Amino acid sequence: MELIRNILFLPEQASTFAARVDDLHIFVVSVTMIMSLGIGLTALFFFQKFRRTADNLETRYYVPSTQTEFLFVSLPLVFFLLWFALGYRDFMFTRTPPKDAMNVYVMGKQWMWKFSYPEGPNGTNVLHVPANRPVRLLMTSRDVIHSFYVPAFRIKQDVLPSRYTELWFEATKPGTYPVYCTEYCGLSHSTMVAEVVVLAEEEFEAWVKEQRRGDKQNRQDALADSSLVPETANMVLQGQRLVGQVGCLKCHTVSGEPHIGPTFLGMYGRRQRLDDGRELQVDEGYITQSMMIPGLHIVDGYQNVMPTYQGKLHGAESAAIVEYIKSLSTRDVVNTASEGPVYELAQ
Repeated sequence: MELIRNILFLPEQASTFAARVDDLHIFVVSVTMIMSLGIGLTALFFFQKFRRTADNLETRYYVPSTQTEFLFVSLPLVFFLLWFALGYRDFMFTRTPPKDAMNVYVMGKQWMWKFSYPEGPNGTNVLHVPANRPVRLLMTSRDVIHSFYVPAFRIKQDVLPSRYTELWFEATKPGTYPVYCTEYCGLSHSTMVAEVVVLAEEEFEAWVKEQRRGDKQNRQDALADSSLVPETANMVLQGQRLVGQVGCLKCHTVSGEPHIGPTFLGMYGRRQRLDDGRELQVDEGYITQSMMIPGLHIVDGYQNVMPTYQGKLHGAESAAIVEYIKSLSTRDVVNTASEGPVYELAQ
């Protein structure tokens, strides 16, 4: 198997997806190569066996039996259905993140990648993750369509403006792995590279503590000088500031009381009934879509009066608001939501 991977120039396997993708890839390639070889050899045999030996020799005409036609149709069909079944199984596996996955927000921007952890810190072009722990990426774009691709993990997902796409992985080997943008996004598309740094669990925890110590110092500096904006600010606190700043609290409450719009308290994770009778799960994508295209999903009992925030909020700001709404899962958090300094997410 390793020899075949080398022949196909496949990168190293560094995630739980890699072996699944490679096995299916090698299986499909092997079957098609064997069948192509068989067809080619058969054609050469027929060229020799039925070659013209005289000028007046007529071409022989053969009518295949029903059994032969059935074999020629059913055998390829079996392989195609098998490939579909294996591909569907792996597709569902790669599109269903575990419930305990660690969330990281990703924003593509000409021509860089920005990463934000819900409780800090933030980073540019370097994503730190722990080994053997599922990580869910919630991705959006500030400007044009990008595509997040990590060859060693066998993952790739388009990153779109004004909406969230989702991707998850579980790295299995500590190390540094390149990230590429695989959607042409402008003049410096080829330089839009980043890296994923996979650390052992204890090393990752130590890195987070170190970064948050720096975050604390940044906050103290910001209190002394309001012109400073720390890049490692807590996203929940950023979201708390933004919902008041952009006018969300004029129509929504955080206390559970009804108002012009649904309350933010307990919103995330529940099943939301719409005015057309449908029910949708309130997740990051639903909240973001409701901000950008508010008329798409009208909650039952409420009017379509919310303005769009398309072009008013960039990806990092909408992500902070999502994290703030996610934090309002109990009434206890409402009593402490206004505590502590709040900073805007770095642009």
